[in-house]
Amino acid sequence: MHDLVIRNGTVVDGTGADRRRADVAVDGDRITEVGEVAAAGVEELSADGRIVMPGIVDVHTHYDGQVTWDPVLRPSTWHGVTTLVMGNCGVGFAPARPDRHDWLIGLMEGVEDIPGAALSEGIEWRWESFPEYLDHLDTLDLSVDVGTQVPHGAVRAYVMGERGARNEPATTEDIAAMADIVREGIEAGALGFSTSRTIAHRAIDGEPVPGTFAAEDELFGIGRVLGDLDTAVFELAPAGAAGEDLVNPPKEVDWMCRLSAEIGRPVTFALTQNDAAPDQWRELADLSYEAVERGARVHPQVAGRPFGLLLSHATTNAFIDRPSYAALADLPYGEKIDRLRDPELRACVLAEEVARRDPIAEFVRNSYHKMYVLGDPPDYEPGPELTVQSIADREGRTPDEVLYDLLLEDDGANMLMFPLLNYSYGSCDALREMLLHPAAALGLGDGGAHCGLICDASIPTFMLSHWVRDRTRGEKLPLEWVVKKQTHDTAQLFGLGDRGTLEKGQKADINVVDLERIRLQRPEAAWDLPAGGKRLLQAAEGYVATVVSGVVTQRHGEDTGARPGRLVRGAR
Repeated sequence: MHDLVIRNGTVVDGTGADRRRADVAVDGDRITEVGEVAAAGVEELSADGRIVMPGIVDVHTHYDGQVTWDPVLRPSTWHGVTTLVMGNCGVGFAPARPDRHDWLIGLMEGVEDIPGAALSEGIEWRWESFPEYLDHLDTLDLSVDVGTQVPHGAVRAYVMGERGARNEPATTEDIAAMADIVREGIEAGALGFSTSRTIAHRAIDGEPVPGTFAAEDELFGIGRVLGDLDTAVFELAPAGAAGEDLVNPPKEVDWMCRLSAEIGRPVTFALTQNDAAPDQWRELADLSYEAVERGARVHPQVAGRPFGLLLSHATTNAFIDRPSYAALADLPYGEKIDRLRDPELRACVLAEEVARRDPIAEFVRNSYHKMYVLGDPPDYEPGPELTVQSIADREGRTPDEVLYDLLLEDDGANMLMFPLLNYSYGSCDALREMLLHPAAALGLGDGGAHCGLICDASIPTFMLSHWVRDRTRGEKLPLEWVVKKQTHDTAQLFGLGDRGTLEKGQKADINVVDLERIRLQRPEAAWDLPAGGKRLLQAAEGYVATVVSGVVTQRHGEDTGARPGRLVRGAR
């Protein structure tokens, strides 16, 4: 008998091959047969009428703190993720001198919008060096496999102290010491090294992330470690990643291409489309591909859907700096919604002058023309008729009035999408072109991060529901291609050759998906982090089962309690 047999499914194996009817047999943590399986299984899953595909390999998350207290790692595990990579964008929690814990928390809080109080209460610091951090992760029983990277910010501050934290230039001795730490981390099992160079990434004290202005001698001095060891990925958020810089991005890609060619290792960087230069992404992606054709390995990392803020009474909106609205901030959420329904309070909030303008609220008030009703189920490619400005024009009301009323719908659970990147032409056509670019990798879901304003860890489900099945405002994408893009291709980028496909001998990480029923639920606010910290969660329907290392960890979106997930040490 086999340990597990998944029967009569439509197998999409992650290689890009056509779907086919087949069974999948599992013994231990490995796939042992794909085809017609005669022997029975100790456990059997019926996949009749369903898709059987590899587990998702999500290479861009920020669970570096959450992993130490949360074995389930929501929301990613609601979306078929069986392996995730954290430590991106130069931020993380190792190496960590005992007197720098609060500073590292402030760095993560500022860059990735993870509540500092939750990190302070949730993390038990049982390490100082990066190998010690990995050793601690190795003791954890998880529902998903995790890999991590050595973060530049933590390394720079560890070696250079305040000089590193304040982005002073590194000396030759500093660079050598940082390279030694990175070498030690990768030899212990880190999957890569990460850094950030966008001024949009700032610590909670407003300072740019350490490494933002690092010179080439520092970047190459550290990058050569990867070449010497012939393993690991160099990951970064480059200058201009958030659309804040239109001059330096081509220069950034130039040094990335030269670095990859010199060290023979992959470099992957965040690439988005922005309103100020909506076609610049194409130039940067083409430069990357030209380098690939010359033997370098440079891969823009692109998202699967628009990136922006979710506006609601639980996140942010245009009214947060109006005195009568701000006075409700500390009320329990239900009571706050009840108060906002009061017609007299509504009139007061809408009429009030702003005494002290909040920059986010001001930005929102100037952007009603690109603020969309998200809906339930959520629509991430809405038409222009769904903007707040369009509704206001049709109904003869002010945009403030429309927004106020929309945010109270569904007992205050309604949300609006305010896309900041990847929606410059009011559709996902450019995103589709970005995804199809031959140099591009799929990522940027930021699972575990941006807790109060964004929830993009659900991109794997969006890829299956919207791009494969539901899209009406443009061309779709083939199922086989979408599966390969977020299983085989992401695994290969990070050297995880033992997973990402359904083939004999591969790791038994599998999803059984009802493609006709798969859908995203509307994001919801939850106050379930340590210290009562708030985060946005987004669940999904249609995942019949998720299997990690041969063990069923999710059934119909419910955690089974199984914890087969482990730290992934190094490429394989």
